[in-house]
Amino acid sequence: MTNVKAAGPRPIDVALLTSVFVIAACGLLYELAAGALASYLLGDSVLQFSTIIGTYLFAMGIGSWLSRYFETHLPAHFLRIELLVALIGGALPAVLFLANAYVPGAFRFLLYGMVLLVGTLVGLEIPLVMRILKRNATLKDLVSQVLTFDYLGALAVSLAFPILLVPKLGLVRTGLLFGFMNAAIAVWALLLFKNELRNLRAHAWACAAVMGVLGAGIFGADHLTKLADDHFYQDRIVLSSATPYQRIVVTQGRQGARLYLNGNLQFAQSDEYRYHEALVHPVMAAQGAPKKVAVLGGGDGMAVREVLKYPSVEAVTLVELDPAMTALFKSNAMMSALNGQALNDARVKIVNTDAFQWLQQTDEVFDVIVVDFPDPTNFAIGKLFTASFYAQLDKRLSASGYAVVQTTSPLIARQSFWTVVQTMESVGLTVKPYHAHVPSFGEWGFVIASHRPWREPASLPEGMRFLTLPTLRLMFDFPLDMARVPAEVNRLSNQVLVNTYEREWGKLEH
Repeated sequence: MTNVKAAGPRPIDVALLTSVFVIAACGLLYELAAGALASYLLGDSVLQFSTIIGTYLFAMGIGSWLSRYFETHLPAHFLRIELLVALIGGALPAVLFLANAYVPGAFRFLLYGMVLLVGTLVGLEIPLVMRILKRNATLKDLVSQVLTFDYLGALAVSLAFPILLVPKLGLVRTGLLFGFMNAAIAVWALLLFKNELRNLRAHAWACAAVMGVLGAGIFGADHLTKLADDHFYQDRIVLSSATPYQRIVVTQGRQGARLYLNGNLQFAQSDEYRYHEALVHPVMAAQGAPKKVAVLGGGDGMAVREVLKYPSVEAVTLVELDPAMTALFKSNAMMSALNGQALNDARVKIVNTDAFQWLQQTDEVFDVIVVDFPDPTNFAIGKLFTASFYAQLDKRLSASGYAVVQTTSPLIARQSFWTVVQTMESVGLTVKPYHAHVPSFGEWGFVIASHRPWREPASLPEGMRFLTLPTLRLMFDFPLDMARVPAEVNRLSNQVLVNTYEREWGKLEH
């Protein structure tokens, strides 16, 4: 009896399976980049990622269905599709950034159009690879091998995207780099199947052209991003950074620095003192002699700056999700000057974590808690305005303590404002809403929460630029167009606030 040794995998099959790994990684990256961009620029990350993923998977189904019509010259079709995916998918972040800056009305059309196109092309890739491999493998082995490499590629990029790629390279360069990788697979196919390809020279020139365009884009990514940003923002950009959590942009103009997160203004140097004095001093001064203070959000350190004006303060805990924010406003000379070096004060402890989780895990009790989160533009932020969050806040507040929450505009987003008030009351907190005028934002709202009624302070620290005792008293008066309206409780299981906020601010935009 003759022993027949099982034939090992051919080099061409190994090459194609490796290409499946790269194809899967690139395909998922384009999907993640589109979802991240949509959530950056349109808000509501749950809605954006859900619709992007749904559209992309639907498009992949279209591509898989269309693959039946590719019957001959499969290597040539595979090569062309790789080049198209490389060019369209790789350019997707750059094109969308430029569209948002120059033709914002076309952004959604381009977003979903490019996602549909890339998804369809990616849906074509795997069936073609499987049919090429089918020449030398059983169906059982073929499916298991292709799906294994496909899932491994998806896993690799899903981990690298938030941890390594976006923080280190940014969205535009990351997209172009993965487009270049797709083009490299096309070159690989060119070499593997050169004996089967007609018009070999034309295919070679196409590969060179696509790789040249993407390579130039990689080296010019900073210029592309700057081109989009310079048109989108009013003033000169002095700092731009993409983190796993948000896009940070700082501009400098005649009225000083401005901070934008995901395109939304967070403060303007010319009038931020109005906002931060109104946010901090009504509770700090009313408490009397606060020793332990927590600031949730407010990674720019402006609220901490105001807190430190009280000599009784012994410890401040700043809880900010994004370490890039606190690092910027602690170490950058221009930014740290704005907060008076507050984050370098020995009394300040910085904790970079999710504020909801931190409240659940800490056993500390504070005399004052300042809650300075961005507006509830999406469900990730909206959870920080829910009854569940305020119930945790209640536990961390001393019997004589006060908490204060920034609460959007009671003029523009009237129902949103009173939804927050209703939600805080629902957990048993005593609330005291008030408002102040900040020119960069308009009329802005805040809510004080405590276990006892708020009492008007007898004095304020020296050096106030906006707040006085007489003006403080006036801030608690609400005219008719900002008066209380019926509102639902915002719960973790049903975040009505996000939809209400989007509807009310959307009216202003349109």
